[in-house]
Amino acid sequence: MAVCIRMKKMGRTHRAFFRICATDKRAPRDGRVLEELGTYDPTVPETDARAIMNNERVAHWLSVGALPSEKVAVLIKKYGPNGTHLEQQKAALDRLKAPKQIPNPGPPAPSRRKKEEEAAAAAEAAPAEEAPAEPSEG
Repeated sequence: MAVCIRMKKMGRTHRAFFRICATDKRAPRDGRVLEELGTYDPTVPETDARAIMNNERVAHWLSVGALPSEKVAVLIKKYGPNGTHLEQQKAALDRLKAPKQIPNPGPPAPSRRKKEEEAAAAAEAAPAEEAPAEPSEG
């Protein structure tokens, strides 16, 4: 039996999610699998946190002769055993797990009622200005 490591499409329309699986080469794309080795979620905002694999099992299947598909081969090269992006992946996963920082909006703006009260108080405190007399006709 020829074994390949490829992605199995899950999720719903316009919201794809993939499982990285070891399958028989003759099985359909979304059919029965031998073992699930990880996941790939293209909607994760951090690029390096999209693929998560069980590196021990991936190494096992590669050692017994399983052939990865082209896309999975790229993911294994980056995030698999001895991957080139493992440090970046760890940092990206830590950033996603950290609580979100909300910027300080500054001091609160005065409400409309406070503005009206301040304007009324200023009008009472200031001496009433006399309106200029209208020129008389004549």
